[in-house]
Amino acid sequence: MKIKQNIFTMFWTTLTAVIFMLSLLSICQAEQVAQAPRAKAKAPEVVEQKIVIRNITFVDPAKKKKNTTANLIITNKLFDLVTQDDIDVGHGDIIFDAQNGFILGSLEPGEIANFLVLDANPHENIEALLDTKKHVLLAIHNGVIIRNNLRAESNISAIAEQKRVKPKRTGWLSYTPPPIVLPSNYKDADWIKFDNDYFSTILIGALALDRQSWESQDEASLAQVGDLQDFNGGEIRALRFGLAGAIKFDKPWIYMITGATNTFDKGFDTNTTDNVSFMDWRLDIPTFYNTTLSIGKQKEPISMERLMSMTFLPMQERALVSDALLPSRNFGAVLSGITLNQTLTWAGGVFNNWIEDEGSLSENSTELVGRTTWLPYQSEDEDELIHLAFGLRYSDAKEGLRYASEPEFNKSSTFVDTGDIDADNSVTYNLEAAWRKGPVWVIGEYTKSKVAADYLQNPELSGYHISAVFSVTGEMREYNKRSGTFSPLRVARSVEQGGWGALEVSTRWSVFDGSDGGLAAGDTSILSVGFAWWLTPKFNLNFNYRWIDLDRCSFISEACNLQGRSSGFNTRLALFL
Repeated sequence: MKIKQNIFTMFWTTLTAVIFMLSLLSICQAEQVAQAPRAKAKAPEVVEQKIVIRNITFVDPAKKKKNTTANLIITNKLFDLVTQDDIDVGHGDIIFDAQNGFILGSLEPGEIANFLVLDANPHENIEALLDTKKHVLLAIHNGVIIRNNLRAESNISAIAEQKRVKPKRTGWLSYTPPPIVLPSNYKDADWIKFDNDYFSTILIGALALDRQSWESQDEASLAQVGDLQDFNGGEIRALRFGLAGAIKFDKPWIYMITGATNTFDKGFDTNTTDNVSFMDWRLDIPTFYNTTLSIGKQKEPISMERLMSMTFLPMQERALVSDALLPSRNFGAVLSGITLNQTLTWAGGVFNNWIEDEGSLSENSTELVGRTTWLPYQSEDEDELIHLAFGLRYSDAKEGLRYASEPEFNKSSTFVDTGDIDADNSVTYNLEAAWRKGPVWVIGEYTKSKVAADYLQNPELSGYHISAVFSVTGEMREYNKRSGTFSPLRVARSVEQGGWGALEVSTRWSVFDGSDGGLAAGDTSILSVGFAWWLTPKFNLNFNYRWIDLDRCSFISEACNLQGRSSGFNTRLALFL
């Protein structure tokens, strides 16, 4: 019986999200923007426009709690507040009675309002989801009323009819915490959650099983990296586990503690022999307006490919240049925020891993890292957008430097390696660009590291990668405006519901230049094709094939022209809790 309830809940949560986006788009296209009726008494001196919607019903998808009736406020197109208390209204405010209608949409304080109010519970009446035009009472898109079947109230009657209810702690209704890297499907699993009035927690789990097969290798490649056939076979690519949740202050603090074997995210230390490592132990604290302070071991804020969870990227492994030049996690503090009508994000942090490494704070390397993202274009229906970003990282390199990586296969010898570098410092730049239109997604990054080492003629290492991704089943990757990243591919209809799941095909071209000055780490170019099949939000099967060119000629003779070629295939099965 419990399994059926989990499937039923997952069905409604997934279906609700997809149909909400589709219905809102259809309403935008079919309806002209309707001007909401205003109170006759108009005060020109009132600057703020406030929309008050009374008596809205909030449904618990898990059906563990009773439905909640509350009041909602939108100020200057931004979602402001959900409360069961009285609301102070002015003569210039727009007031509606939702008649206990059911809300469907996104409620994130400080962000532009996008939601529907339906005359029936969408979790009980599928007709309300399939024909939202018939059942919609109110539709708000980008903070503007685009469809309205509710009658506006006068200020006096609204105040008179307002119910006096004792304030009730609602948690998510009052504040949406900053994003953490968690699959959205976790919210539907009852047995891995704990929640009370003071804190919440959720169990995180993921398992990735790989089967590697090297298909070809020429003699030049054999001389460069050894026999790749030795790496054929299966492995547990990663076993990840941990806890995440919230401490429920007025603005909740978010915590995350995770560990892993053969960790998903590799750093600079390619020779680690630890069977288990702590990936994250982080606390996110909301500070002043739209900003968050994150403290602990966490990802450095640079590169979209690094910030997104590897298991939700189109390819199984990150591009070689990302693994070689950009770190994974570090201990430090990051302050981040969003501004300019949710089109610009910023993040800056300072890091020093003295807690986990040997030595004192002054003996370990200190890094200064920052990233800013910009959304220069987004269509009205949010189907198409352009993303740009710039990242910068400085390290004083007190522990020295080393840049090394496998060729985008985990079971492989090391293809590029600088060896240990005694440097004064290093500066790394990262540029991002992405375009998405519906199920089509194109993304590229360029990274360059400048190493201050006179004895090596101050070398510069660089590389780039470009990916093209297409969702065969039509799902669109959602853009997270707060973090400047793309969300995992949604599963509109899983195989449990009689569908095909979500199918995504991708290709990537990546290049790394590791030979400059006195360094000859190796130059590579890699062409990859991939296929990912999400049967359910918790079960993924994917395949990657790569053709790899490696030039390590300088290790043999500066005059030679030795280009090593190899190719391989990897199958991955991923399971999530």
